[in-house]
Amino acid sequence: MKKKIYAIIGVVSLFLGVIGIVIPLLPTTPFLLLSAASFTRGSEKMYQWLMEHPWFGKYICDFQENKSIPLSTKIASVSLLWTTILISVFFAVKLIYFRILLISIAVLVSIHILHYKTTRALNN
Repeated sequence: MKKKIYAIIGVVSLFLGVIGIVIPLLPTTPFLLLSAASFTRGSEKMYQWLMEHPWFGKYICDFQENKSIPLSTKIASVSLLWTTILISVFFAVKLIYFRILLISIAVLVSIHILHYKTTRALNN
């Protein structure tokens, strides 16, 4: 039963991580790392699939080993984050308190992303 629960947690966190690629306020890396950890305990087959995946596998391995994020990923993440936040602030959100909240979230998420070491490219 525990294995099934871990496998389900892994699938859900993988799904959230994939969504996080598109939605900048949803963090991709923590969800992918949670997926890997959950699959380790719940499904060896899913863990192998994730670690051998052409997009996620190298990213997860690099982050686990080096605690670093590729420069291109940092640029894309922070750019998409700020684009989305600024569009929301200027066109969707009318209350000043929510505008301040969104800007504050963007600043904190940017700091979080940028505090990790930078790698020039994923190891092939």
